[in-house]
Amino acid sequence: MPADPARLAAARQLLDHLGVTIAVLQADPGPGLPAFAEYMPRVLAAAGPGARRTYGTYWNRMAAAWGNLPLNAVAASDIEAMQRQIAATARSRRNSRSGRHAGEHVIAAARAIYNRAIADGLLPAAASPAHRVVKPRRLPSTRHALTPPELEQINLAARSSGKDVILDALLLRLDTETACRRGGALALRLDDLDTIRGLVRLTEKGATLRWQPITLDLAAHLDEHARTRGAVLPTDRLLRYRNGQAITSRRYDHLWARLGKRLPWVATQGVSTHWLRHTTLTWVERHFGYGIARAYAGHTDSTGPATTSYIKADLQAVATALAAMTGQPHPLATTEDRAGP
Repeated sequence: MPADPARLAAARQLLDHLGVTIAVLQADPGPGLPAFAEYMPRVLAAAGPGARRTYGTYWNRMAAAWGNLPLNAVAASDIEAMQRQIAATARSRRNSRSGRHAGEHVIAAARAIYNRAIADGLLPAAASPAHRVVKPRRLPSTRHALTPPELEQINLAARSSGKDVILDALLLRLDTETACRRGGALALRLDDLDTIRGLVRLTEKGATLRWQPITLDLAAHLDEHARTRGAVLPTDRLLRYRNGQAITSRRYDHLWARLGKRLPWVATQGVSTHWLRHTTLTWVERHFGYGIARAYAGHTDSTGPATTSYIKADLQAVATALAAMTGQPHPLATTEDRAGP
């Protein structure tokens, strides 16, 4: 007996409303799908430290809300409801976007879970509810390059306040000279420093590794700092507290919180270490061009115009830009007549 067309239309409309396709209904997800809370330890074990740091809070919320449900029992509407709830209750900051970033992270965190389940063969790709929730378009960043007077104010405030001005001054100088991310600075070890050639070996996101020029003066101060504070073995961390313990990201948090109290515009605009990266790379791009700025930043991705494959800069070009920016000679720099700010 043929199906009633009206009933078929009503069923399709209901499935569309639930975000379920015929392909998902027909797919066999396999017997004995684990519950959400049961599967989360496998997700955490496979995730890198960056993913755990970014998504950990959201994964905990999901495990608490859906812990007893099998993976295929969570609907797209459940994820979207959590997205809206977390976005609405996100902590408000002066530079916040009304919880928009928190909402983005909810979807990305859910997609990371289901990507793992798909890779493990527990679910077909079409069965992922997280990938049926539309991810909000990311708004342009509010970060921008600091002006020379602003950068001077930040350095002066760091050197004239706090309990360890030597460490804070080194952090700001290292981040400004190298345009490194905070993770790159925190990961530095004693054997990542070459005081003769003026280089540091940076390990940053995606496990990328590169040698980055620094001034010989900074290299000498970093070496003295590390050894004075207990670094002995080649694998000992470079940046350390006075008690000899290696610093963590909390040092950066405290530093910028203190600077925000001393300089209200720092707190208002949400200035952070990444602004120093913007500042240095903007200067390099303006004075030495996109290719050298790209190398200075350590960008190795192949996205963008095909021309980027042909404008790679070498270590000497980066050292030359550093020498011009700092006004200090570098052993790897070539002769240039460009002057820094």
